[in-house]
Amino acid sequence: MFTRAYLRASTEDQDASRAKGDLEAFAAEKGLAIAAFYIENESGASLKRPELFRLLADCTPGDILLIEQVDRLSRLNAADWEKLKAEIAARHVKVVALDLPTSHALAKPNTDDFTARMLDAINAMMLDVLAAVARKDYEDRRRRQAQGIANNLDALDKKTGLPKYRGRREDEQRNAALMAMLSKGMSWSSIIEATKRKGEDGKPRYVSRSTLARLAKRLEGATA
Repeated sequence: MFTRAYLRASTEDQDASRAKGDLEAFAAEKGLAIAAFYIENESGASLKRPELFRLLADCTPGDILLIEQVDRLSRLNAADWEKLKAEIAARHVKVVALDLPTSHALAKPNTDDFTARMLDAINAMMLDVLAAVARKDYEDRRRRQAQGIANNLDALDKKTGLPKYRGRREDEQRNAALMAMLSKGMSWSSIIEATKRKGEDGKPRYVSRSTLARLAKRLEGATA
């Protein structure tokens, strides 16, 4: 019986080998020797994972597939998860996950047939549950990302696809007061002087002429 450890991260920016130490510590505690590590950066929502299938191809019946969490093995949809399970079952590989305590007993050698079958059944059920939870988490995160993108599409530059600089939020109360001054026929110079104030650095702050021009245009449109 060989123990083969599988480590996966979704993108190249993530460290797929991050949990290697945890797997080594678990194996040492259970008296297992890890024959090989299979490490890759691929999405758990895809079956296109060369290292995972290389691991399975290297396995012989009774070997252990050791993972940190079930979501490292699968964020697959139901149909693809059934395909992967069938491949694992056909090779008689035992899946042991650090976050699935019911699977830890599978690492014990010389288990009697009845106990082994009971453990296999319980472990298969729990694997299905955690795989379903991992898939839901994946779909929830994708949905939230899509909602965030949709909510901010108007803030994206069409050429670069990057967020536009939208500037500081409009001071509606101040602008209403400025428009009232403009509507009374006050000159721009007199408005600038009337609204002059001292900033936190002690320097004077003025309403810019560009702001007054924008508000004057808005006022003109409102009265047209």
